[in-house]
Amino acid sequence: MSMLSNLELLRRVPLFAMLTSVQAEAVSEAIVKRRFKRGESIVEQGKKSNALFILLTGRARVLTADARGREVILATMQPGDYIGEMSLIDNEPHSASVRAEVQTDVLVLGRTEFARCLPENSSMAYAVMKGLVQRLRHADRKIESLALMDVYGRVARALLEFALPDADGQLLIRDKISRQDIAKMVGASREMVSRVMKDLEERGFIETRENGSMIVKDRLATLG
Repeated sequence: MSMLSNLELLRRVPLFAMLTSVQAEAVSEAIVKRRFKRGESIVEQGKKSNALFILLTGRARVLTADARGREVILATMQPGDYIGEMSLIDNEPHSASVRAEVQTDVLVLGRTEFARCLPENSSMAYAVMKGLVQRLRHADRKIESLALMDVYGRVARALLEFALPDADGQLLIRDKISRQDIAKMVGASREMVSRVMKDLEERGFIETRENGSMIVKDRLATLG
């Protein structure tokens, strides 16, 4: 594929519309075109691909799955949409898988070339981008838990997110969290959350101290 055709393709993608001529030429020299068959994975949850994928044609689904293989569809990607930017920004594995729903052509841009289009790592803009990525990852986990987990699993995950190691290595939630607040986080009634919390205490998964703080046992992760 010639540089000219690459430039033409880039100019059709909204993500690259604001690049300068010099940036666009540099990116066009680095991108490659790739075709994915129907059902083929473009990126996989829990892995890194170290590339940005921009859809040219076709359609793809963004999915997340739990340990038992149950899936929930988070979004459908159309031409012009891009995949993998979160992992490139924070250098963490993909939070979801993306699978071609039909035959799909994409442009692939490697990590080094992608980084040249970003602000400097020390800039405020880059810090804001990383913060937004972390929020999006948290939102993906929340959607997954609401769609795939029962109330026990959702409560367990919420408690684990609040817990931090103390000086002795125990997981501890220092500030008291009301049953009502937990209910709002996990999409359940306060009464149901109260029953779940009581059962978790009786089974030794959690321990509430007199000051309202809570010790969370590591094995609670088996529920969430």
